[in-house]
Amino acid sequence: MNDKIQPQCAECSVKTRICESGNSGKGPVFCPTRNYSSVIEKALKEYEKPEIKEFARMASIQEGECYINRENKPYTLHPSKPRVQEICEFAGRMKYKKLGIAFCGGLHSEARVLSEILNAQGFDVVSVMCKCGGIKKEKIGLSEDQKIRKNEFEPMCNPIIQASILNEESADFNILVGLCVGHDSLFFKYSKAFTTVLIAKDRLLGHNPAAALYTSGSYYARLLKPGFK
Repeated sequence: MNDKIQPQCAECSVKTRICESGNSGKGPVFCPTRNYSSVIEKALKEYEKPEIKEFARMASIQEGECYINRENKPYTLHPSKPRVQEICEFAGRMKYKKLGIAFCGGLHSEARVLSEILNAQGFDVVSVMCKCGGIKKEKIGLSEDQKIRKNEFEPMCNPIIQASILNEESADFNILVGLCVGHDSLFFKYSKAFTTVLIAKDRLLGHNPAAALYTSGSYYARLLKPGFK
C-alpha cells in the first residue's frame, strides 16, 4: 500500500475498471483496489462474522431483486422497486419485527405515511421525533443569534435521545427520515441497531439533494466556485 496516493475513485475515468471486471480490468495510480490490498484483506475478515456476513448477503440479494428481466442477455438495467419497498423487503428478509423511525419534525407527515406502510406490512413500529425531550438549544451553547427564532424558546434537535429511546425499545432496524446534516451523524454513532436512510433532508430541493449535483452545470454552477459565490 502506498499511503501517499490517496484514493480518488470519484475521479476515475478507466473504462474497464479492475474493481468491476476482475483481473481483466485496470486501475489508475490512485486506485485503492490496487494500492490498499492489506486494508481490503483486513476488511474482508469482518464478513467472517456471522451477523455481518448474513446482513451483507441479504443486502446483496435485495439489490439484485430490485431489477427485473435479469435473464435477458445482454442485460439492460431495469429497476422495479422504490426505496420504501426495498426497506420493507430487506427488513423482512432479515426477519426483523420491530422497526424504528427517527424523523425530523418538518417531515411529520412523511413519517406518518411511512409508519402506516410499515404497519401494513406487518411490522411493529416505534417512532421518535427530533425534538423529543424538549431541551432548549442553550443546553449545547447556542446564543440567541444562532437560533432560528431569536429570543424565543427553541428546542434542540436531539438525535442522541432518538437513538437512545430506540435502543431502549430494542428496535431491530432503524430508518432515518430527514434528519439534519450532522444530526444524522450523531444518530448513526449512538444507534445500537443497523440504520438506513429513507429521506435525506434538503430544505431547498424538496429533500432531493442530488438535484443540485445534476444541475451543477447550470442552475447550481456556483457550487463549483470557492465560497459558493
